[in-house]
Amino acid sequence: QVQLVESGGGLVQAGGSLRLSCAASGSTISNYRMGWFRQAPGKERRFVASISTSGGGRTYVESVKGRFTISRDNAKNTVYLQMNSLKPEDTAVYYCAATPRDTIWDYWGQGTQVTVSS
Repeated sequence: QVQLVESGGGLVQAGGSLRLSCAASGSTISNYRMGWFRQAPGKERRFVASISTSGGGRTYVESVKGRFTISRDNAKNTVYLQMNSLKPEDTAVYYCAATPRDTIWDYWGQGTQVTVSS
C-alpha cells in the first residue's frame, strides 16, 4: 500500500550530524506509526525510534536518547531522523518502516547507509 524511500545517509566524522528522510508514496502516512531501524555489519536489524500518528508519542532505543530525534510531516508524507553527536557505533544501514496497527511493521524501505568515522 505504501512505498518508503530513505535518503540522507553518508559519511560523517564522529560528533557530526546527519538528517535522514523517509519519503512515502502510494498512501498517506497520517494514520501510520512510523519508525527507524538499523542494521550494522554482521548484526540483526534493530529498533532505533518510532513516532505516533500525531507525532505526540516518540520512543527511542536507550543508546540514541538525547542524540537522535524522530519527527514527521504528514502534509509532506515524510518522516525524519535527526542524528546528532554521531558515534562510530551508529554505523549501519538505516531503514524506515510503517505500521497502521501498532503491531508488526508492515512496510519497509530499502535503507540508506550511514558511516561514522572515528
